[in-house]
Amino acid sequence: MNYEGVLKKMQTENGSPIQYYLVFENDFLNMNQLLGKKVSINFLRYQCLNCGLQKKIYRQGFCYDCFFEIPQAADWIINPELSKAHLGIEDRNLAYEESVQLKPHIVYLANSSSVKVGVTRKTQVPTRWIDQGAHEAIEIVEVPNRYLAGITEVALKDHVSDKTNWRTMLKNDVTDENLVEWRNKLKQYIPAEAAEYYLENNSETNLEFPVLKYPEKPKSLNLTKNPFYEGVLKGIKGQYLIFEDDTVFNIRSNEGFVVRITVN
Repeated sequence: MNYEGVLKKMQTENGSPIQYYLVFENDFLNMNQLLGKKVSINFLRYQCLNCGLQKKIYRQGFCYDCFFEIPQAADWIINPELSKAHLGIEDRNLAYEESVQLKPHIVYLANSSSVKVGVTRKTQVPTRWIDQGAHEAIEIVEVPNRYLAGITEVALKDHVSDKTNWRTMLKNDVTDENLVEWRNKLKQYIPAEAAEYYLENNSETNLEFPVLKYPEKPKSLNLTKNPFYEGVLKGIKGQYLIFEDDTVFNIRSNEGFVVRITVN
């Protein structure tokens, strides 16, 4: 069976295990059903997720021009402390920025390679944790806008990482941490502006990924250097496909690539 389309991050559905779906314009794949099967990926061309033109992808699925113009790729996306919509100040498009920034946001702790702090919109829980490959997570604060979440994350980054080691996460070389204890320990570092939004009594969420075999030495598939790959799918974690020969393919970092996927 052949499936063709532009890559976008896999859609997920929390369950035991998590269900993964690759959605193309005219095709729909439940990736869990491909576990144990031989799958080939053939890179065909680029297609910017914003303008739709066949232009080389620069970052986040967007071509160079779109990346530096559209509000969906502005700096506050990666650095939420730069958000200014709560002040009525426009960065690239105030209406869009208000629609995203002025919504409830969560600052959380997640354990994917080690304990890390992160920010997400409330509507993206637990999707954000799944995308990061976290097997456990807990919310610390729930604030009314992205700016407050951003300054809280910045304050906590002095005491806990904000990065995931993708190799460690994929090898599942992780230890269980008591996230309730971590949350309580970090409470003292929450900025005064966000202190009233601290979540006191919530428990951690545990997530189960569909993996038959974890890679011992994960090596990343680069479609620009190797436009064709074939292997047996052994697992899915975060936004990565894990293959039998320890090759891993990050769907998220290949958004905007048009591919043909063949299942044997």
